[in-house]
Amino acid sequence: MTTITDWEEIPLFDSEQAEAAFWAENRIDLRLMEAAVAAGSELSESVTITLRMDPRMLSRIKRLARSRYLNYQSMMKQWLSERLEQEMAARSNDNAPGMRYMRG
Repeated sequence: MTTITDWEEIPLFDSEQAEAAFWAENRIDLRLMEAAVAAGSELSESVTITLRMDPRMLSRIKRLARSRYLNYQSMMKQWLSERLEQEMAARSNDNAPGMRYMRG
């Protein structure tokens, strides 16, 4: 397996199959991923929160994040961001003209 150490090494893909084949043979260097996460955090202010969760769930999340070469907190923020976008898109679709009459 080849390790990607520079973002320029990732080609543009013609199809999902080509992308899947590329990622089956390559992986991103952990230092490159950490640098990207650190650079992204400099762009916006963040607030520290406390979140209580079941220790077994946290352990599973950490294990999954490690398998993806991610920091578990960054992965959780990504999940929350993706879900927020889904919820906001659903809300804007629900408020579209005529949509409230189309529900079953």
